[in-house]
Amino acid sequence: MTSGKISKIKERFLKEVEEEKDAGKKRKICKKYIEEDLASVFSLVKNLSGEKRGEVGRAANELREFITKKMEGEKREEVAEKARIDVTFPGTEPDLGSLHPLTVLQKRCEEIFQKMGFVVAGGPELENEWYNFDALNFKKDHPVREMQDTLFAKQKDRGSLSEKEKLLMRTHTSPVQVRYMENRKPPFRIIVPGRVFRNETTDNSHEINFYQLEGLMVGEDVSIANFRAVIGYFLQQLFRAKVKLRLRPSFFPFTEPSFEVDVSCSICDQKGCSVCKQTGWIEIMGAGMVHPNVLRSAKVDPDKFTGFAFGCGLDRIAMIEHKIENVRLFYSGDLRFLKQF
Repeated sequence: MTSGKISKIKERFLKEVEEEKDAGKKRKICKKYIEEDLASVFSLVKNLSGEKRGEVGRAANELREFITKKMEGEKREEVAEKARIDVTFPGTEPDLGSLHPLTVLQKRCEEIFQKMGFVVAGGPELENEWYNFDALNFKKDHPVREMQDTLFAKQKDRGSLSEKEKLLMRTHTSPVQVRYMENRKPPFRIIVPGRVFRNETTDNSHEINFYQLEGLMVGEDVSIANFRAVIGYFLQQLFRAKVKLRLRPSFFPFTEPSFEVDVSCSICDQKGCSVCKQTGWIEIMGAGMVHPNVLRSAKVDPDKFTGFAFGCGLDRIAMIEHKIENVRLFYSGDLRFLKQF
């Protein structure tokens, strides 16, 4: 073993490294020469005579130091290569969120009514008892006032408070009707989308909170014929198909006369299905002509002005549109459900 042979090992090493372009593979070559070629040299050095051993040992140590530095340099190059950003390479599109299906439906409804000149109005979710019940012609002994149906706010000495001081979570969006009318003069037409709250057991079709869409139109000589025209246009635009309307007599404290509004089932074309319960009709909303007492509560003269009001559940419409069987899915926060919309 001589220093000349070590020089040949170095020449062979440099040739292999220069021919290889990949930094990772260059490091593997360096490792191979240190662990194999140089290891065999060092195993022979101990058998050499004193002066020869010193000469060959120094040359072998210098080569090992050279290869080690080369290996460290290639490692830095490999790391830099991985960290390098190609600004010309197409970027990765971020995973964006989307609107909730109830929000999408609400915006669609707002757009349809705005085309007919309706204004979007709003009001507080924490309401007082006067606006939620008294101003809407609910009697003092009406069962809906009981704790079984209404979520009352906890207040000290509640019994001594007036109706305008007793707080509750609104059970419908109708209080906004009175709030809007008492500060404006007719004619006006509004819709009120928003969340409402009920103290009831949840199941596939009931939730402790849900969304309603309230509507109100007041002016001189407003009639049920106006209501049919407005709602007919709204439902045709909403379901993107021609639909039939059916009005059934009903009762609501804040309207007189009152009626339930059914729409022809577009899913089965009135042939009967599970959605319409084999009847061909789907109950879509409650409505009626605004009760004179409600107009008086809002300081509107019922002898001069008339109007209609309606209310529907956005959750129910969304369930019909998307064929969803459980209303609780809307509030579950389950991304597997929400990403479908």
